Amino acid sequence: MLEWLSHPENSKPLGLLIFFVTFLGILWFVFGNRQRGQKLESYKDIPFLDEEEQAPGVHPGAAKAGDGEGVARTGSDMKGKS
Repeated sequence: MLEWLSHPENSKPLGLLIFFVTFLGILWFVFGNRQRGQKLESYKDIPFLDEEEQAPGVHPGAAKAGDGEGVARTGSDMKGKS
């Protein structure tokens, strides 16, 4: 049996079959239960929810005015500072 699996022409289709059956099993587990499927479908809009709650023009992670972060400095601003 192990010698039969050592040949690529035998092991590749078997591996494909194993992965395909595993993939179908995962799909059945996730979407087979109607409640779980609906719950997962409700999660699809999560990345867009926090954008609606922010004030217009404010981006997440933007530096506050006066904290010195995110400020572009020119060469003349950097003279004498190290």
